[in-house]
Amino acid sequence: MHITHNIDVASQIGKYSDAREVSGPARWLFTSGTPGLDQNGHLPADISGQADLAWLNIVKLLESAHMTMADVVKVTHYLIRESDMAEYVKVRAKYLGDARPASMMLITPALVKPGFLLEIEIIAAQH
Repeated sequence: MHITHNIDVASQIGKYSDAREVSGPARWLFTSGTPGLDQNGHLPADISGQADLAWLNIVKLLESAHMTMADVVKVTHYLIRESDMAEYVKVRAKYLGDARPASMMLITPALVKPGFLLEIEIIAAQH
């Protein structure tokens, strides 16, 4: 079971939870940093395109583990440009829906491959 713990700090910032607890035995899924790159190596030039592909990749990984967004307990978002945050948040909202995992967003000067504007990693748990 996933239990949300809120102390009303996260709600002042965005649509995420202050903490998520996983009780009892669970299956865990930890993803690597997932960019907005498709299976053919196509990398859109804009943040919206990369964000959409990155979240689609996350959904595919969840589905391969027979999980859904409701099983996600933690998301870490890495962006290289602060100016992309507003557009990224719109795309993220489309995929998260009503899910409210714990969340951390970092602005970093670079990612592993030239052209990557973001990477997303998640932790999911299911009983």
